[in-house]
Amino acid sequence: MIVKQIWTGNAYRNFNYLIACPETGEALAIDPLDHKKCLDYANTKGWNITQIVNTHEHGDHIGGNKKVVAATGAKVLAHHGAGSSIPEMTDGLRAGDVVKVGNTVELEALDTPGHTMSHVCLLSRTDRPALFCGDTLFNAGAGNCHNGGHPQELYQTFVNQLMSLTDDTLIYPGHDYLHNNLEFTLDREPGNAAAKTLLGRSMNQDPANAMITTMAQEKSLNTFFRLQNPEVIEQLRLKFPDLGEHPDPQTVFVKLRELRNSW
Repeated sequence: MIVKQIWTGNAYRNFNYLIACPETGEALAIDPLDHKKCLDYANTKGWNITQIVNTHEHGDHIGGNKKVVAATGAKVLAHHGAGSSIPEMTDGLRAGDVVKVGNTVELEALDTPGHTMSHVCLLSRTDRPALFCGDTLFNAGAGNCHNGGHPQELYQTFVNQLMSLTDDTLIYPGHDYLHNNLEFTLDREPGNAAAKTLLGRSMNQDPANAMITTMAQEKSLNTFFRLQNPEVIEQLRLKFPDLGEHPDPQTVFVKLRELRNSW
């Protein structure tokens, strides 16, 4: 499996992805908002984009569909519940469906509600798993729930699906929010050495050549995985005095998401 992360350079800091089969040159585009960059890169490699997967229905993820379809005739796959919101959609994905690219690539669809209720992530069936997670999981952060989502559902996605992924899973998010998310982590957990180290590295990061985190790193520095950490809870109680001495993990997650909304 060949993965190309494409930095759009737009105000929303989107990442687009191309996943190619090295044997056939068939390729899948994930959320190809910057259709020109995606098409140009595929052309330079001699790849044929035959499919598009939209992780969810927001405009900064589906905005390039029409141009890519016009240029390639690609099918458009997305969550089975998103058809009314994605005009170009041809195929609905359900949990467990497998998206095949050429002869060598298989990607399992995960139904991951929270950011929206029609969100999918793709998990590669490779020796080294890779998660293409749209706006569900970011490097050191979690998606917001402003536009059609629910924080309680996002919590369930984190706890019941993301936490069970192997530590070596590579994380490919839909946006570059790493620096701000690390600063949020350290505001919540000032003693987090892993976050401090990565923050220093991220200061001069070129998003066109972004670092790729692993699930093991996320568990060590992403506040939304650290729901029972005493320092996280203590700092959160300063903002929410009625939190109680022993808040349950879902309450901590929801309060963290509420705080991040205006942080």
